Amino acid sequence: MAKSRAEMVEETRAKLIQAGRKAFALHGYADASMDDLTAEAGLTRGALYHHFGDKKGLLQAVVDQIDTEMAAKAHALSAREKDIWKQLLAEAIAYIKMALEPEIQRIILRDGPAVLGDPSQWPSQNVCLGRTMEGLQGLIDAGVIKPVDTEATARLLNGAALNAAMWIASSDNPKAVFIKAVEAFKHLAGGLLQTED
Repeated sequence: MAKSRAEMVEETRAKLIQAGRKAFALHGYADASMDDLTAEAGLTRGALYHHFGDKKGLLQAVVDQIDTEMAAKAHALSAREKDIWKQLLAEAIAYIKMALEPEIQRIILRDGPAVLGDPSQWPSQNVCLGRTMEGLQGLIDAGVIKPVDTEATARLLNGAALNAAMWIASSDNPKAVFIKAVEAFKHLAGGLLQTED
């Protein structure tokens, strides 16, 4: 059965994103050759320009894909926890831990911000923000944490996790930094907990 035009377009986009992801992870954004990555995908530079506009557009698509995968992975890991407070912590810590992965270090935490700007403004970050806000509201409703502004608190928690991840990615000793960052994050987040009078 012949593929529809929409299927062929999606297949071409997927090939380019996969080739871009591989090239950006291996060589970094600056040193990734558009000729090499399009040849890897069996396509032309024209296909890249048509689908993404330019190399930066391809990076945005790669970042969106990886960021979405990271959010799904962190959410799945947090869902293993029964306690809703532990779920919130587990999701943030899972995100921070992913900064130990070389592909994420290079594409999401170093090249992405350098080329695409502030990660808190990336479209994929809105999903994370919304999920954190929902989690916080559930914790407020359950009386687990203090009644706080959920958007402000979600932005601060997500910002702390992102900055911890960026610190890990740029460190000479990522594993040691990860341990320190998680410990500090737990202390910061713990300030939200209701205290018994």
